[in-house]
Amino acid sequence: MYLEYWGLKKYPFEDVPDPEFMYYSREHNEGLVRLLYAVKRRKGAALLTGEVGCGKTVLSKIFIQQVSDDEYDIASIINPFHKPLDFLKEILYQFGLNNESNSKADLLDILNGRMLENVKRDKTTLLIIDEAQLIPMETFEEVRLLLNFHLNDRMLLTLILIGQPELKDIVKGIKQLDQRIGIRYHLNALDSEEVAKYVSLRLEKAGLVKNIFTSEALDEVYNYTKGVPRRINNLCDMSLLIGFGSKSDYIDSKVVRDAIQDMA
Repeated sequence: MYLEYWGLKKYPFEDVPDPEFMYYSREHNEGLVRLLYAVKRRKGAALLTGEVGCGKTVLSKIFIQQVSDDEYDIASIINPFHKPLDFLKEILYQFGLNNESNSKADLLDILNGRMLENVKRDKTTLLIIDEAQLIPMETFEEVRLLLNFHLNDRMLLTLILIGQPELKDIVKGIKQLDQRIGIRYHLNALDSEEVAKYVSLRLEKAGLVKNIFTSEALDEVYNYTKGVPRRINNLCDMSLLIGFGSKSDYIDSKVVRDAIQDMA
């Protein structure tokens, strides 16, 4: 709607986890390094947490892009709210395996067979669970037991748990699982300097060749959003729309304040 007015080729602040628009803050770089270390060193389990909208999901997508299909057999679960049996079936489904049995023992045997097959092919079995704070407590026991699959010299499965801050407390409350977490990291929001870089990068990726957000406008963005990327996207998108509607030459602090009032 406002693309031509601002000289954009794409909408720069879409609220979708698009790796093309990823801004690698210090926090995101560190989180990615730790996830990669966890799988390359077969640490068993890793935990990535962060506030809602801080970029956990897009970081997990980039992480998956950076691990080779030749070296890793990957399953990703984005809705883990399942009872134990259904949870095991979902894991097998994501690995492309038969999950029609209603016997827990059968399902675990199928999964174990896949992991042993991967060992023979020198591949790492990788399971990524997003929104892991939604896993029912009774199902967390199955998650813990998955980490019991190992040979004398290596773990058969690497588990990545991704979720909101409360996931840290949930895991701490399950001592046997907590002790298996080899790598942990918590994503914090962006600081004011990073917010300016984040906005600039997304505009550039969308085709803009000039800076249209004033420094005062960016201060307003930071103060309102507290550096949370999803909130930044929503506010900047509305600011561009309002600036277009008022035929502004650039986005100043007044346009941003108008956008904040409109969103409220």
